[in-house]
Amino acid sequence: MRRKLLLTLALAGGICISAFPQKKYSPKQIEALKAEAAQIVQANHKQSQVMVDKIFSFAELGFQEFESSKYLTGILEKNGFTIERGASGIPTAWFATWSNGEGPVIALGSDVDNIPKASQYPGVAYHKPMVEGAPGHGEGHNAGIPLNITAALAVKQIMERENIGGTLVLWPGIAEELVAAKAWFARDGKFDGVDICIFTHVANNLGVSYGQASGTGLISVEYTFSGDAAHSAGAPWRGKSAADAVELMNIGWNYKREHLHPLKRSHSVITDGGDQPNVVPSKASIWYYFRDVKYDGIMEMYAQANDIAKGAALMTGTTMTSKVLGTAWPRHFNKVIAEKMYQNILKVGLPTWDENDQTLAKAIQKELGSKEEGMPTKLDTLGLPVKEPISGGSDDIGDVSWVVPTVTLRFPSNIPGLPGHHWSNAIAMATPIAHKGVTAGAKAEAMTILDFLLQPELVDQAWDYFKNVQTKEETYKPMITADDAPPIYLNEGIMKQFRRALEKFYYDETKYDTYLQQLGVTYPTVKKD
Repeated sequence: MRRKLLLTLALAGGICISAFPQKKYSPKQIEALKAEAAQIVQANHKQSQVMVDKIFSFAELGFQEFESSKYLTGILEKNGFTIERGASGIPTAWFATWSNGEGPVIALGSDVDNIPKASQYPGVAYHKPMVEGAPGHGEGHNAGIPLNITAALAVKQIMERENIGGTLVLWPGIAEELVAAKAWFARDGKFDGVDICIFTHVANNLGVSYGQASGTGLISVEYTFSGDAAHSAGAPWRGKSAADAVELMNIGWNYKREHLHPLKRSHSVITDGGDQPNVVPSKASIWYYFRDVKYDGIMEMYAQANDIAKGAALMTGTTMTSKVLGTAWPRHFNKVIAEKMYQNILKVGLPTWDENDQTLAKAIQKELGSKEEGMPTKLDTLGLPVKEPISGGSDDIGDVSWVVPTVTLRFPSNIPGLPGHHWSNAIAMATPIAHKGVTAGAKAEAMTILDFLLQPELVDQAWDYFKNVQTKEETYKPMITADDAPPIYLNEGIMKQFRRALEKFYYDETKYDTYLQQLGVTYPTVKKD
């Protein structure tokens, strides 16, 4: 509150007043401490590798990240962090806090869940499931929190020695693939008092952007219809089919889809289509994502879908209820944080990819018919605000970005040219490619954290952009209500089905140097011509 009050007074008076009475550091001193942080990160490369490989081996879907959360919070607890478990009523959610006194409060977040049916041996450049049909890290969410922990522990070491005031808060993006946690964190005030948030996400280059991002926001909604059962052959006239209502809603929405603006996206799965053909289904459900580049467009689609659902219920004599399962605001990232971070990215540079890394990358690119370009050797430029909106995917970090100044650091732990949400995206994620990318990303993150701890006026500048540019004409309005509960039951059945088989593949770092060694994978393994 003190920082926000001083910032308000400063902006009103046209002057800059830092809310944090920190020791003044010269540019030379700051650069020396940042260089030291990068050295500590490099020295801890082995610990980063173990964390990356361990989370990969757990292979847990959203809301079921029990082993991953237990392992990660255990590491943080051993390093002096205080853990709040079960955040926002989500059993696998947690916030880990360590403070060294008054100073900027910096939150570090990343996702931890994985993808259905994406099980894949790492380091093998063709489809080879570890457990057929099981989930796997076909997005790369096993790497982000290990990166954050590596960076945080390096900074913490320097903060303690130099008596630098400030607070580090680490948190996981639970169930990001369902966009079903961060809006609840934002609603429940988990970022109140946080000064800046650095989020990390796997990519194939090292980069950051600011302003409106490409891609969409969304609302995730499940519609459930209730009717009357009957014998499908003996007395079908006595039934009121909920499955018919689902089909009619889907037909209605598909006709509506023809008239959607090209920037909009919508897709669905039928989650309950009835029990068996000889019983008229009394219950049936369909689950939609409604995406747009603007909040108003998302809510317009949601209202239209609600009307179509009501019409389907009227046509079938059924009743309809709906449940919001997740939301994601369109993302908007902070200019001040991004520009400072990009300066550090230029200092860090891309990892040095060796012949094995490039061979693996080119082999899977060839396997999927992508351009055989291997791993990147040139850094991305600083990402600028999109001039024209570009449709595409969503991330519920968007909700966080509208309550606290936020950026997403993209780090190079995956291979270019892959389809995403696919078994192929798991191939690199427990290999030297992922390990090198995490170390590079952790260096850039640690250096950026120190910039904001040692130059707290940067915090004020970040909030100036947030208040006077980002939110000047648009205000965050949660898409969930105070009564909406996170759908923590999702994926429970799938994990129950596969967990025992997956447990046989959990990484034992006390016996094996790397996960590849435990699996007996020669790096890289490629198809022979």
